[in-house]
Amino acid sequence: MKPNAIRVAVVLGLAFLAGCSGGDGGGEGPIVPPPPAPAEYADKHMPSAWWGDAQKLEEGRKLYTGETNPDVNCASCHGKDGKPVKAGATDFRNPERMKLYSDSVWFWRISEGVPNTKMRGWKSKLSDDDRWRLVLFERNFAMSGKVWSEEKKQWVDAGTIAGGAANPK
Repeated sequence: MKPNAIRVAVVLGLAFLAGCSGGDGGGEGPIVPPPPAPAEYADKHMPSAWWGDAQKLEEGRKLYTGETNPDVNCASCHGKDGKPVKAGATDFRNPERMKLYSDSVWFWRISEGVPNTKMRGWKSKLSDDDRWRLVLFERNFAMSGKVWSEEKKQWVDAGTIAGGAANPK
């Protein structure tokens, strides 16, 4: 196994164990940064024009609730309002936790799932665009009005970026 793969596996394992140990955040454990996205996802970012697109947001909501594709229903674990309804699901309403997830990390987790948890990967059932629609919708539970700034490597107010576009492409 490559050193980077070992490091990611160890960090994911520790994050999983921390998530099972109680603490703040609704039983999710202590708030720790997720591991960085692997190389194949590190340079992927939300299409910049999507951050303020109400139609894409609504399409993301329909995906999240299983209206678009009944095989994919994020709300069945994470709750329709982002509050988990199943043990171990991430609470998307917690801004202190969710601000630690870059758009590429979020996309990676939706795509590949999270090892040692019930979160499975959805890349075989959802297109890249659909996975970005989910990132767009899910971030609104805790971070409405925020966009990922690749330059600053953090979430920023949409109004601080010209035209709301944090990642010009």
